[in-house]
Amino acid sequence: MRTHGFVKLAAVVATTVSLAACSGAGGNGGAGAPQDGAASAPGSDKPLAGTELVLVTANHPWSEALTPLLPEFEQATGIKVKVENYFEDQLTQKLTVQFTAGSATPDVFMYRPLQEGRLFFKNGWVTPLNDYVNQNADYDFADFSQSAVGTTTVDGKIAGIPIVTEREILYYRKDLLEAAGIEAPKTIDDLIAAAKQLHDPSREMYGFVARGQRSPLVTQLSSFIFSEGGDFITDGQASIHTPEAVKAMTTYGTLLKEAGPPGVLNMAWPQAFGVFAQGKAAFLTDADSLYTNLTDPQKSTVSDKVGFAVFPAGSAGSKPFNITSWGLAINERSEKKEAAWAFIEWATGKDIVLKQQQKGNPGARSSVWDNPEGVKAFPDELVPVIRESMELGVGHDRPLVISVGEARDAVGEVVMRVITGEGDIQAAANRANELLQAVIDKDNK
Repeated sequence: MRTHGFVKLAAVVATTVSLAACSGAGGNGGAGAPQDGAASAPGSDKPLAGTELVLVTANHPWSEALTPLLPEFEQATGIKVKVENYFEDQLTQKLTVQFTAGSATPDVFMYRPLQEGRLFFKNGWVTPLNDYVNQNADYDFADFSQSAVGTTTVDGKIAGIPIVTEREILYYRKDLLEAAGIEAPKTIDDLIAAAKQLHDPSREMYGFVARGQRSPLVTQLSSFIFSEGGDFITDGQASIHTPEAVKAMTTYGTLLKEAGPPGVLNMAWPQAFGVFAQGKAAFLTDADSLYTNLTDPQKSTVSDKVGFAVFPAGSAGSKPFNITSWGLAINERSEKKEAAWAFIEWATGKDIVLKQQQKGNPGARSSVWDNPEGVKAFPDELVPVIRESMELGVGHDRPLVISVGEARDAVGEVVMRVITGEGDIQAAANRANELLQAVIDKDNK
């Protein structure tokens, strides 16, 4: 950040504290500057200097890219940031334990809006940010894409700020398709035919790979369901037993069963990407935000052979998910809310989002996507795929419920039965629909 950027950020912090002191902004009992324990005297250009924030993040490329930039924020504000990193499941467990115990830390945390966001909001663990986001005109909250903000909004309350967005796309091996005279599939039927044609287990070459574990597969299944005209929930009622949903689940499971590698039932995204990166799969459907796992020569043996395409169209067209996968939120019990917001405002401001995208982390700011500097780190072939997917996309990738784990298990069970060839799939879908409806009813009590 240039010198004038430091001055500008310090002024923003001072404005945030001043506004909070006058209006008491901060959602549910937001704290003012004195509560933040600022060491500097009133009127200082660093009114929150001496404050220490605890930031909890996931082990994710976004946090990896942010960490080296933290000294800029600390120098500009005098706020110290202590960072703790955890794997995804460990992160959720840690946050749940600490919030249940009423802990005032962490002050700021990464979270998955569609996985635990509604639970955290219902339990009063996050600070609504509606009174914060428009305090500073330079922050330009309207610059965030509407669908990204929609993912982090619950009951009209902004529960977090989007930091990583993603869409489901089709990855493919350009060299294999060229050798076989196959064009990149534009429809799901095209994908099925091409995957079967390129499937050759005797050479450890598999036509298709994707997540096959019961819960992880659900998010990637979603685009298949949407593109066939279905959804997990329709008008408040479970709808995974409909012909559209059953067709999609059958397609996904059959692709893995008939054109997938061994062990697909144990595959979450790292394993699926690993198969493709080892040069053992022709097609992979998954999130665009993970593309560096395939294009980085240190991670992939086929880094120069990866193609990208918009998710193939089903009977309802191409409807990939387009969601905020990770957001930043403030602990409702934090005693340092103004410093926490100052950090979020910096971390999700245009300058830092630009730097994040230059590291390959897709953000939510439209201005950065429109900036040539904001897309130059992405493969040239991927950028138009992302832009088109943002226009076509659906704003969720799993059932929109509080008890997400139960809902995902119910849906995933149907696909697992397709993969293993066990029983009547429609009957399995009917049972799963009843389970999902029970989850919906329970959450609505």
